[in-house]
Amino acid sequence: PAATWPVAVAAYLAAHLIGVAKWRLLVNAAGADLGTQRAAQAYYWGLFGNLFLPSIVGGDIVRAGVAMSHVRSRSALLLGSLVDRVQDVIGLGVLAGIGVLLAPRALDDESRRVFTMFAVILIGGVAAGIAVMRFFPVRLVPRKGRRLLVRVRAAIRATARQPRALAVSLLLGLALQSLLVALNWRLGLLMGIDIPFHVWLFVWPLAKMAGLMPITQGGIGVREAAQAALFAPFGVGAVAAVATGLVFEVVIITGGLVGGGIATMLRRQASNQARPAV
Repeated sequence: PAATWPVAVAAYLAAHLIGVAKWRLLVNAAGADLGTQRAAQAYYWGLFGNLFLPSIVGGDIVRAGVAMSHVRSRSALLLGSLVDRVQDVIGLGVLAGIGVLLAPRALDDESRRVFTMFAVILIGGVAAGIAVMRFFPVRLVPRKGRRLLVRVRAAIRATARQPRALAVSLLLGLALQSLLVALNWRLGLLMGIDIPFHVWLFVWPLAKMAGLMPITQGGIGVREAAQAALFAPFGVGAVAAVATGLVFEVVIITGGLVGGGIATMLRRQASNQARPAV
């Protein structure tokens, strides 16, 4: 249908409003004190930046850079942004795990062990990173880095004192990723990939994780290759799997361009509000 493309782009951008709320909640939990309008501006600049930088993490750098001059604590902004991305990966793993439980054919015994090992490594890595930042002796850090470490530790303590914010942000992340899975499932149905939704719950999150690797701009190509391999056990041909992935890439690219326009309008609006009345 002719309305599919604009509706898909609108749904993509609307779903990311949840992402704005999640990211702002986390950076403010760490002590950044970032306003709603500035958060939306930075977030949509990040979507725009994803189009030009390696992996989907590139947009995180743009997002943080735009917000840097509008926060009370830069270390809180960076820590909150890191927690935001880690929670995204955890959320993708949770959705993929649900998909595995609902789709027994998704993984053989060996693949299940690899999947479990990945989860253990991820959780262990996050725990180890937090422990190092929290307990590493400050006196062993070069003088120039001590102030930064102290600030990061203060941000970690501020975040740890707000477990409710962490839980709410994780739920928001799960909601966002679930909506994106549903959008891909719907696009797949329109292209003739008639498979259950729970299969998409397994395939799409893992394909998106593959897009985190800094190989191509915005993860383009990496996600599609992973998606084709993951769909194979369910009888979906590689051509169809890659095609539906590329259709969603069009949605991402268009959404990123529109997101850049939204960010520009928000910046102008903020400038007009800050301008003194004559």
